[in-house]
Amino acid sequence: MQKLSIQDLHVLLVEPSDTQSKIIKTLLLKENVQTVDIVKTVADAKSAVTAHGADVVVSAMYLSDGSGLEVLKYIKEDDNLASIPFMLVSSETRIKKLDEFKQAGVAAILPKPFEPIHLSRALNASLQLINTDELELDLFDVAEVRVLVVDDSRLARNHIRRVLEGMGLSQLMEAENGAHALTLLKENEFDLVVTDYNMPEMDGRELSEFIRFNPATTHIPIIMVTSESADSAHMANIQQTGVNALCDKPFESDEVKAMLASLLGSGE
Repeated sequence: MQKLSIQDLHVLLVEPSDTQSKIIKTLLLKENVQTVDIVKTVADAKSAVTAHGADVVVSAMYLSDGSGLEVLKYIKEDDNLASIPFMLVSSETRIKKLDEFKQAGVAAILPKPFEPIHLSRALNASLQLINTDELELDLFDVAEVRVLVVDDSRLARNHIRRVLEGMGLSQLMEAENGAHALTLLKENEFDLVVTDYNMPEMDGRELSEFIRFNPATTHIPIIMVTSESADSAHMANIQQTGVNALCDKPFESDEVKAMLASLLGSGE
């Protein structure tokens, strides 16, 4: 399949403010995006993306009839739309509010106002999700790599699955928390574990400790996916449990690919 470039992108912009929509559209055009459709509400966004599709959806957080989170979940819960990258543009700084978008599979979060460099990075991150390349490994056939994905958010698991499948990994199992993951680890063999940090019943730290200190699983590489700051106290503790790599939410496809190549062996 032919790869898309930035100028090929059809962007659906969801923004209630005429002024803000003009500013964002102008910045998109300067980045060489050729097609930008604008809607103002959740209802219109759902109608537009269902009727005409889009390569990327860029949305404000707060809309007159709801929030951008409703648009994001609508996209991610529809198998026909779920692969569309979603970018949030918001002045919101509350971690809990932003976490909701990260858990639902947002591709990028842009501050409002944002600099052109922020938009450029977000568009490139979206292109990485659209233009997937199979991972090349020396030590494994990528199609044979067995991966356990652990996250209490179904939407987050779906997002991680799509990113990994886009790289050619097809043998994936999912667990909704650490306790469920333990059951699967006892019953199956895995080459890699990708786990969230914050989960009920058993969190990512406890799961990582079990994996690392159990003789049957100690060899399995672990990627921790988290929305917490890498320099937080929690993350410092996590690194002491033997996690091989920390990955931010939302994470970029190229970043994940580099981690996998390093952990599993690269043909490059």
